[in-house]
Amino acid sequence: MPRVTTEITDHIAHVRLSRPEKRNAVDPDMAHAIVEAGQALLAADDIRAVVLSGEGASFCAGLDVMSFGALAAGDPESLVMPRTHGDANLFQEVALVWTRLPVPVIASLHGAVFGAGFQLALGADIRIAAPDTELAIMEMKWGLVPDMGGMALVPRLARDDVIRRLTYTAARIPADQAERWGLVTEIAADPLAASRALATEIAGRSPSAIRAAKRLITEAQSGLSTAEILLAESRAQTDLIGQPDQLEVIAANMAGRAPDFSRKD
Repeated sequence: MPRVTTEITDHIAHVRLSRPEKRNAVDPDMAHAIVEAGQALLAADDIRAVVLSGEGASFCAGLDVMSFGALAAGDPESLVMPRTHGDANLFQEVALVWTRLPVPVIASLHGAVFGAGFQLALGADIRIAAPDTELAIMEMKWGLVPDMGGMALVPRLARDDVIRRLTYTAARIPADQAERWGLVTEIAADPLAASRALATEIAGRSPSAIRAAKRLITEAQSGLSTAEILLAESRAQTDLIGQPDQLEVIAANMAGRAPDFSRKD
């Protein structure tokens, strides 16, 4: 069975971790499958949003424990240090590939979201969790530090003291605490249904404006100066005004109908 499945319907890519018997734990094969699923969407011009979820009892319970033995027996320098995916290694790209997508990614969280699963969720734009979801930066339990992109991503969401507490203790926290700390966007009784509904709403907006907005938000988070951010805003807006998607939004608003972005005349 494939470790990850992707189905595209109505311009939304539904990506599902499909290793339920292991609570979608990440081993090298799973890491490759997750990265390949993300990379396959990079050039998909027809998608407007992505919903990332996990099959079975948990979104992703972390690294497959059996992988620790292989890692310990191997040469850490050769396994971890090579930059195989741009500025990242394979396991870092598991989370980072979703930040590289030009469209919004919504993670539907339930059950265990630990370690590798926590960092994978950080790669999404938005995280919607079931009330009984538990999250943890679990690596300290195994005498390790988070190294799957988490340290590049979590500072954008949570305070420094929160990050330190979670990292030092490997403590599990419930979804409501994660929401208060900024790690979860919202809580929903059915997070997958809520994620799909939100993706549908996003998919109904101007595709070019949504992509520009994600680009602009990413640029604003990257340490640019105020002047550079203001210039980026102006450039993005200039590139949108009067273009087919924007004209279709105006026409739809004036006519009181839903926009049809297949209209390019």
